[in-house]
Amino acid sequence: MNQKPSLLVVDDESGILDTLRILLKNEGFEVTTAQGGKAGLEQIRAGTHDVILSDVRMPQVSGLDILQAAREQDGMTPVILMTAQASLQSAIQAVNSGAFYYIQKPFANDELVAILRRACEFRQVRVENKQLKQEIRRRTDRGAVSRPIGKSKRFVEVLRFAEQIAPTDSTVLIQGESGTGKEVIARYVHNLSTRTEGPFLSINCGALPENLLESELFGHVKGSFTGAVRDKQGLFAAARGGTFFLDEVGEMPPSLQVKLLRVLQEREVIPVGATESIPVDVRIIAATNRDLEEEVRRGNFRSDLFYRLNVIALNLPPLRDRRDDLLLLMEQFLQNLAAEQGSDPKALASEALDAVMVYEWPGNVRELENALEHAVVLSRGTLIEAHHLPERITKRRKEPLVAERSYRNPTLEVIERAYIMWVLQAEGGNKTRAAEVLGIDPSTLYRKLSRYEEQVEVKA
Repeated sequence: MNQKPSLLVVDDESGILDTLRILLKNEGFEVTTAQGGKAGLEQIRAGTHDVILSDVRMPQVSGLDILQAAREQDGMTPVILMTAQASLQSAIQAVNSGAFYYIQKPFANDELVAILRRACEFRQVRVENKQLKQEIRRRTDRGAVSRPIGKSKRFVEVLRFAEQIAPTDSTVLIQGESGTGKEVIARYVHNLSTRTEGPFLSINCGALPENLLESELFGHVKGSFTGAVRDKQGLFAAARGGTFFLDEVGEMPPSLQVKLLRVLQEREVIPVGATESIPVDVRIIAATNRDLEEEVRRGNFRSDLFYRLNVIALNLPPLRDRRDDLLLLMEQFLQNLAAEQGSDPKALASEALDAVMVYEWPGNVRELENALEHAVVLSRGTLIEAHHLPERITKRRKEPLVAERSYRNPTLEVIERAYIMWVLQAEGGNKTRAAEVLGIDPSTLYRKLSRYEEQVEVKA
């Protein structure tokens, strides 16, 4: 501890108090004494102490009363009880009442000091744990550390990796198709980092023309170009102490790639029209839906910038590779839409659910969310039918449940497919019953059907 631990000593004998005060001050404690139980209660009510050392047998107010008062006052302060008339019964009573330790007089000075120091360490741990729980609760209340939704193996691996790298300040490059939730993961990393109290700022590098993007990123000084009527702080500077998310960094023009490289190398920016640099303290997370290595080979992206950004690579799987998450995501999106409208969440009818489960979702999570919003708006009741979904999702190629083609030497996959289709046909297209007959989870059956790229009529 940087400061002296505060200690309250309670005893009805002044000689013992004087002895303990001298001893424990010499051992580095800030000692307050109270002669008698009543004086001890007053000291407890007056303020918090790191540790309390109290005699058990005192007139009117006993050591157990001191223990009870300490627990009511703070709940974090360990209490050590001491007595010259120790017994097994009184020791058990003290421990059951919450005493940290029970020591018998006379005791060795080094033994008492060792117990007090352990008690201080114990309190420190309890205080830190309480602060940690409060911080977690505070962040959870504001939604800061809510885990992105997903239980599929690949997505869970991504989340675990994000949690592992979050406490560092290393630059992160998130790669994935459009709509996979790259900004969601970037915010998750930020919220779990040591920079969580700082800002999280983001910009889409492909959404602005080059001159405007440069001004937004690095800032400008008054008069540096037409319309620059005052100094403007850039986003790199504004994100000081936090995280700056560069979305679609693969769209950044070559001239700005050079300036971004300087930021990563020198940790400073030069505003447009300025002659002096400004230091920046920011963690950079970049994202792209492009294959940047291929862009480097084509000469569209600087190799040195790619290596600076690609310190930690995080690859997000497309939604078609995490179909186990479809039901979870749908439930969450429908709940969110219901909350916005002040109504109960709607549900998908069987045919609509089948269409959603076999669709490839090229637009990934964003497309799923938009499709559900489309369906919620069009549906009047509490049930979303297939025709409420966008047409591209419901107009799928239909094939017979069992193909008529025969194979001279069928593979195991062909045999498995034929058997699954045969069971589906035998069960009248009911996937739930078919999954039970097959001995697999319904989500596994949906995945297999999606791989076969077939759609079947399903009964409710």
